[in-house]
Amino acid sequence: MEWQSSGRRGSSASGSSSFEYDKNGSSFLWVIQDTYEGQSFFDRFGFYSDSDPTHGTVTYVNASTAFSSGLAYVTNDNKVIMKGDNSTWLPEGTDRSRSVPAVHIVGSNVFILINCSVRVSSYAQYNTGLFILDVDRAPWGCGVWPAFWTVGSGQWPYTGEIDIVEGVHDNQHNQVTWHTGENCTLTPTANFTGTIVQTNGQDNLNCYGNTNDNAGCGITEWSRASYGPTFDAQGGGVFAMKWDDEGIAVWSFYRAAVPADVVDGQPNPSGWPEPDAALDPAGCDPIANFVNHSIVFDITFCGDWAGNSYTTSGCPGTCAERLMDPSNFVNASWIINTLKVYKKQIISGEVSGANPQSHSASLPIIWALTSLLIFLGLAL
Repeated sequence: MEWQSSGRRGSSASGSSSFEYDKNGSSFLWVIQDTYEGQSFFDRFGFYSDSDPTHGTVTYVNASTAFSSGLAYVTNDNKVIMKGDNSTWLPEGTDRSRSVPAVHIVGSNVFILINCSVRVSSYAQYNTGLFILDVDRAPWGCGVWPAFWTVGSGQWPYTGEIDIVEGVHDNQHNQVTWHTGENCTLTPTANFTGTIVQTNGQDNLNCYGNTNDNAGCGITEWSRASYGPTFDAQGGGVFAMKWDDEGIAVWSFYRAAVPADVVDGQPNPSGWPEPDAALDPAGCDPIANFVNHSIVFDITFCGDWAGNSYTTSGCPGTCAERLMDPSNFVNASWIINTLKVYKKQIISGEVSGANPQSHSASLPIIWALTSLLIFLGLAL
């Protein structure tokens, strides 16, 4: 599938490049559906406080504890903060695990923390969309395993999981991963700039989540500014995921490279560079395999990925030892500016009829008038 040629930009009546074309000839706009930001951000997310399904050495706290202990809050300038505990020390030789409580004091409040962190899921569920996350910082550090992802409401993995931002330790490359039911494969000839994740030296093209230790199928981004210290040093940036009937594609842009149309709130993915990762519908139906997805942010410590890869990560000691010193987690924080979800607004369908010349002649006028009406409606 040619991701670059799957759509063409057109000029709207407002003079901006704001509408695109599907392969079937339909023109459309990406219009805002939901905006998550500022003081109301956490009103639209639920806090997960069950045990970590990835076997991490972490305790996810409920909303009350997260806010009271400073693990989740919004700053006066509307930055959304979610973090792992970076203030609780444990005695030397003590493993920071669920069986060992640690006392954390904030003013007159005393909290019992056990390697605490935050995981939240959106109440809203989506079936396709354009998801654009603007962050000043994404978490990283030895023993740290953060993710920004979407997951279906049904039995895992049969309604799908899309890992948009994910990494461990001090890695410098974001990894995009899909977990699905059976009959979903990554197409290696699709247009993307990243590198397919391998298993035993072979490209892992099978996205079925219940095989290969739940690895799914993944693509590692080429840019070392897509994750970790280099991304944060650039002032953060933007991650985008486009999910529609033409597949699922993911981009990352460090701050200086964020497209102007994203900044302006009129995103045009067809005008962006080739995606870093792409799941082509030739090998995986993006509608049938991904259903009713909530948006999730989390920060895990150790666990199946970060724990099992620790000895080859270049990090000191063991993962359990790393967790003892809270200063190791000063970078284990999300600092979020906005998360915006856009949906397709169809402007016109495919042209057919007995008099194609007449239809063709009138289409520019129809498109211009429709675009103007939609633009005015959005402006209001």
